[in-house]
Amino acid sequence: MITSHQKNIATFIHLSTFTRFIFPFGNFIAPIVLWSLNKEKSDYIDHHGKQAINFQISILIYSLIIGCITIPFFLFGLFNHLDVFDFNTFNNITINVTKPSPLLYIGGALGGIAIVGFILELILILLASLKARDGEAYRYPLTIAFIK
Repeated sequence: MITSHQKNIATFIHLSTFTRFIFPFGNFIAPIVLWSLNKEKSDYIDHHGKQAINFQISILIYSLIIGCITIPFFLFGLFNHLDVFDFNTFNNITINVTKPSPLLYIGGALGGIAIVGFILELILILLASLKARDGEAYRYPLTIAFIK
């Protein structure tokens, strides 16, 4: 039988990932602290804690991959005529707004995907916390199981 106290702790583990908006790496530190203090009390809390932490690590990896792909497209798109060996080039850099490079469009599309991913992350965290509040087990989609 899952008690209301266990449901509340599991809910707070998921919601504690929002502490990243208060202090850096709060989305990792807060759930890990809550999970490690309460994981022996219940398998239910242990399951939700692992899910929340694995999801945050997976999101970090996905964000790093998208960022590593996106940044070069923006840089090459903005500075496509930059001569690396000409040190006086920085005086004459202009950005042509009327005809941007196709690389800039690709970088913008990847940036848009990152924004959509961020919104989906927020929705999934709220959904997981609602499932935890209702006493249901929840598995985040596309999550890599680092902690088993």
